Amino acid sequence: MTFTRTLFSAAAAATLLLSSAVFAQAYPTKPVKVVVPFPAGGTTDILARHVSQKLSERLGQQFVVDNRAGAGGNIGTEYTAKSEPDGYTIMMGTIGTHSINISLYNKLGYDPVKDFAPLSLIAMVANVLVVHPSVPAKNVQEFIALAKSQPGKLNFGTPGNGTSGHLSAELFKTMTSTDLVHVPYRGSGPMLTDLLGGNVQFTFDNLPSALPHIRSGALRALGVTTPKRWPSTPDIPTIAEQGLPDYSATAWFAMYAPIKTPAPIVAKLNQEIDAILKSPEMKAQFDQQGAEPVGGSPQVLADLMKTEIEKWAKAVKASGARID
Repeated sequence: MTFTRTLFSAAAAATLLLSSAVFAQAYPTKPVKVVVPFPAGGTTDILARHVSQKLSERLGQQFVVDNRAGAGGNIGTEYTAKSEPDGYTIMMGTIGTHSINISLYNKLGYDPVKDFAPLSLIAMVANVLVVHPSVPAKNVQEFIALAKSQPGKLNFGTPGNGTSGHLSAELFKTMTSTDLVHVPYRGSGPMLTDLLGGNVQFTFDNLPSALPHIRSGALRALGVTTPKRWPSTPDIPTIAEQGLPDYSATAWFAMYAPIKTPAPIVAKLNQEIDAILKSPEMKAQFDQQGAEPVGGSPQVLADLMKTEIEKWAKAVKASGARID
């Protein structure tokens, strides 16, 4: 009886595995929703649209971006976590949604590790300290001096609580002992609109969304947040080389599916995304916008998340920032 039961269980498992593989081979048979937990116009949205367009072309079904903004990316991320794990809802996550927010928010409606299946690390991105032209500082040291002479007077906008821009600024405040006022927005798009209008004085934003305004002269870049100058903008010095040698904050973006999404579908999406990121066309497109494509296996992303969750937990604790 035990042998028969074991044989039956093995046969059932083999049948399930075979049917899952066949299902993945046919996948997708209908449009796929790509959740972006921020408004249109920001880096998360820009990268998601690039990758989604190529996935549509390669797989013969539309990968449709669905912007679900709010709460530092938590609304769209929680929505994805609770979606059916069938491969038809995936998302573009960020360093904020999948590394920072778990330490920053007292109540989070999802677990970035337990509720998601990593698909691919899409890109590494520098953040950049940019100021409105009315701010007289021309470099980081002048900016620090200005901030210290006007404590509590300089306002910085960010794409939202828990975003890499927010924590980049908190790290800067801690290291420079400056009193700077945080104004969170629902994404880079609305934040940059207010910055361009002079309603806030500066920001730490992802390079791809800020770069067009830097190039046009509408905003002034003071420094990038990476340890070395960013390859696509070698003329912008690092914050580290301007008197803060230990300052470092690199943003990243990655794609996820809900946990329990069939492994063959995860593997198929990873393979397709990796091929897209390795294409000369996508590399050139990302470079033009100040992003560095990465790719690799789902484990590459899982390993990065583990390191980043630990790193930013310490940064959040040091900054004293907590959100109910």
